[in-house]
Amino acid sequence: MRWLMADQLGPHFDDGGDVLLIEAQAVLARRPYHWAKAHLILSALRHRAAELGDRARYVTAEHYRDVLIPLRDSGESLSVVNPTSWGSRALVQELGLKILPSRGFVSSEEFFSSWVQGKKPGSLKLENYYRHWRDASGVLMEGSQPAGGQYNYDHDNRQPPPKGAANLGLPAPWKPVEDEIDAQVREDLTKWSREGKITLLGREGPRRFAATRQEALAALADFVETRLMDFGPFEDASLTGDDVMAHSMLSIPLNLGLLHPQEVIDACVNAYDQGKAPLGSVEAIVRQIAGWRDWVWHLYWHLGEDYVQKSNYLDAHVDLPQQFWDLDGENVSAKCMSHVLKSVGDTGYAHHIQRLMILGNWSLQRGYNPAHLNDWFIDAFVDGTPWVMPANVIGMSQHADGGLVATKPYSSGGAYINSMSDFCSGCPFNPKVRLGENACPFTAGYWAFLHRVEPRIRGNHRMAQPLAGMRKLADIDAVIEQEAHRTSW
Repeated sequence: MRWLMADQLGPHFDDGGDVLLIEAQAVLARRPYHWAKAHLILSALRHRAAELGDRARYVTAEHYRDVLIPLRDSGESLSVVNPTSWGSRALVQELGLKILPSRGFVSSEEFFSSWVQGKKPGSLKLENYYRHWRDASGVLMEGSQPAGGQYNYDHDNRQPPPKGAANLGLPAPWKPVEDEIDAQVREDLTKWSREGKITLLGREGPRRFAATRQEALAALADFVETRLMDFGPFEDASLTGDDVMAHSMLSIPLNLGLLHPQEVIDACVNAYDQGKAPLGSVEAIVRQIAGWRDWVWHLYWHLGEDYVQKSNYLDAHVDLPQQFWDLDGENVSAKCMSHVLKSVGDTGYAHHIQRLMILGNWSLQRGYNPAHLNDWFIDAFVDGTPWVMPANVIGMSQHADGGLVATKPYSSGGAYINSMSDFCSGCPFNPKVRLGENACPFTAGYWAFLHRVEPRIRGNHRMAQPLAGMRKLADIDAVIEQEAHRTSW
């Protein structure tokens, strides 16, 4: 009997035969979950059981062990595709289940191990791995050369949003039609929350993301047809009236196992081959999936089980503010932070630049505890998983590993946000001002951050110019004092 976990719900995890699906309430109870995330997971599990019919044994229990141990002890033979977290792998090993090789990625753990062998920690960069995969796979390659003569079109894919536009003018993204399974899940979550059995973040709302294989395929087709064309140029841009922009939101069905990443890559490359999508956009989505997604998956295992807890290179220990847990934006004056926090509260989603350069940048500047922030990203986002977030949050966003994942801290002042979004329009803070009542907390915070971490990063050649600029500021002491006592943001 194959035990399918909640991130193994697509056909590539099912080899035929009997299937076991377990709905374990303790999984939802051990940490806060966003409403949308809890609803999506249970909806996907229950929909998969309905699809499988008599092939599936669907069991509700407090803990996985409550189901697995009696089955094992009764003589039932159980198999499982290698799980995606340290804790889950330890569980299946302890219980003696037959463990099959990992699935759901475009490169194997052996492929990564071969590549990483003999490399120094500082050389494990995304671009190096991505190019190695492209060479080995032949995707977007013309013989031994990359299509178009470049492996990476990231430099060209940094266009600001159209001036004066409220949105990109694209069709609304695909969304599902809820059914009785969704209604029952919502009823159950409401009941468990009222009883105090689980803690839910954000707000209840309609299901926005694919929970079945057919829905996932529809979402993929919709993206390729309506958004892929514009994905590359505007992948780093934000608009108040367009929280999706040209992003695919396919990380959600991918992380449920409803789509295989190779079929997403194939669909996008096919659009390029047919002249329906530009190379820059297709390369960008291939890099996000085969590059970034596979890379952080492999790093999760390579960096070790204690990576999150041991990584605090910049000595950041501040607790997350209540506004992060409220997720309503009501008590936040900075327009960009207010908007993104509210959007996450409503949907459990924000695209990558809002995560990195708004939420992550803010947290980096203020010295929030990186391990706590990592947990918050897992809890608050529908695609947040234990394997996805460490390299993203600890490594890239917070530079807490000292440069194993990213070559420099990803921080900026308000000028970057102003150039790549419309958030600064109508904001009470001025991105050009670093001192005074209307001083932008990102702009002032950037300089205060550099001053705080300067002893740690002065040897980083990529930070030499910003640090030189910080040392020349005549008002740096006043900026530091202001930010140390800032109460309005």
